[in-house]
Amino acid sequence: MNKKNKIKIVVNGRLLTVNLKFTLKNLVKKLKTPINKVAIELNEEIIDKKKLSKIFLKNKDKIEIVHFIGGG
Repeated sequence: MNKKNKIKIVVNGRLLTVNLKFTLKNLVKKLKTPINKVAIELNEEIIDKKKLSKIFLKNKDKIEIVHFIGGG
């Protein structure tokens, strides 16, 4: 594994190492996250889900993925 081609990010408090040129969409797929039932925050900013494939992650990015829970 070549460290030059890797970056470290934090997802919901957990440290992950991913490849350079890794998008938020790649991350959602890797985590098997149901996109229609979550909100995604990147560095304290809520992200429009339509832009996930255009947002490339950078070293030390902090991502929070919040699942919606129904109830009554």
